Amino acid sequence: MFDLLALLTRKKYWLLHSLVIKSILRGYGIRVGRGFYIEGVPKLKIRGNPENIVIGDNVSIYGNIDIRNRENGKIFIEDGVSIDNDCRFVAANDAVLRIGRGTGIGPYCIFNCGVDVTIGQDCLIAHAVHVQSSEHSFAKGELIKNQGHTYGKISIGNDVWLAANVTVMKGVQIRDGCVVGAKSLVRKGRYEENSILAGTPAQKISERQQPLKKDRTDEIL
Repeated sequence: MFDLLALLTRKKYWLLHSLVIKSILRGYGIRVGRGFYIEGVPKLKIRGNPENIVIGDNVSIYGNIDIRNRENGKIFIEDGVSIDNDCRFVAANDAVLRIGRGTGIGPYCIFNCGVDVTIGQDCLIAHAVHVQSSEHSFAKGELIKNQGHTYGKISIGNDVWLAANVTVMKGVQIRDGCVVGAKSLVRKGRYEENSILAGTPAQKISERQQPLKKDRTDEIL
């Protein structure tokens, strides 16, 4: 129904829709900044303090999203972030999930945080990326579902590109300017600035380089 109204009004409907959704989110206690835009309906599962969820100015969401917190979990989506459809954001325990200013997130991404996860500014996060700061314990002799978790903070720097279907696990540090190739599993380690990673498990295979300067003589010819 929403899509039909948007089609009939050449997408102008979404402006009114965004104002309504913003008002509803604020009614829950979620803090939402100026210029909020959404082309869907958020699914909320708030078991912690709703004021721990902060959406900055000029955030754009192009579809439905899923936002969850419990205990003292905090979610900060900073100014100018864009989010595609069907992404999930979860913060539990005392975890802080922070999405940095100007970052773009593709569809079907999951950020599941039992401890802190920080995504830097101006990052590109492609389709179906999974960032997971906890793992189930799986000792023999007891049902896995009854065992606890182990945790490790995740830090992803500025200007990082996570390509499609990348998984980032607990304890990983990916510094500024890194690129992670499609379908890679980044399971552990600290990766220096401008590293290019690929594989399962991911390994450094190269580094970003300065663009080649064109020969002006060639341009004249």
